[in-house]
Amino acid sequence: MQGFTFHDMKRIERKQLGDQIPLELFRTIRLIGMYQGLPLGGKGTTVTVGRKIGENLPVGSLDELLDLFKELKIGIPQVVRRDGHVLRIAVEDCFCKGLPVLAEKKVCDLEGAILEGALNQIMDRRVSVREILCNVSGDDHCEYEVRIQG
Repeated sequence: MQGFTFHDMKRIERKQLGDQIPLELFRTIRLIGMYQGLPLGGKGTTVTVGRKIGENLPVGSLDELLDLFKELKIGIPQVVRRDGHVLRIAVEDCFCKGLPVLAEKKVCDLEGAILEGALNQIMDRRVSVREILCNVSGDDHCEYEVRIQG
């Protein structure tokens, strides 16, 4: 079977329901279905899936990636720190904004893995991304530390 592309995902022909789904459905799939339903909170699955998504995004630069994050309503990302081979990307209005605070929990690993997969492709070098702040932990926004190897 041939795989799907990001371009295929944009082909939407739903005449009555259109191209939008409620955020509640996305949250339910992610946080009840995967986070609560899979071993280890689904981390292995979300990281694998996120990286694959990121690798297939039609972006050629960090700016294009951040613009696409906003266009897809993943959140409003902004580089808040650049220091050699380390970036910090803050994401305002993340999907988890408004959820109950669960101290010490971070639930936006899929979004971080999407960043990682895309940045690996864009930079043509190994990049690792780690979520360091999350609304669900009580932080004001979500934030990722990006480490660029080499």
